[in-house]
Amino acid sequence: MERAPRDDRFPRWFTSSYSNNGGDCVKVAANLVASRGVVPVSDSKSVDGPVLIVPAAAFSAFVSAVRTGTFGVV
Repeated sequence: MERAPRDDRFPRWFTSSYSNNGGDCVKVAANLVASRGVVPVSDSKSVDGPVLIVPAAAFSAFVSAVRTGTFGVV
């Protein structure tokens, strides 16, 4: 079976399973990290809403800070 070529021109959105069925979270598109060095972030409830373009290094630092509890309990 042959795979379709990857298309990194458009974001492939991912919403966390912790997001209450996609209604209480943000969605991210990590597929653009390698080709563009960015992570698009958007509201999971807003299909056509605005997108925040975050540099990959900044997004990685943010995720690391969340994992280590830098921000405390929110």
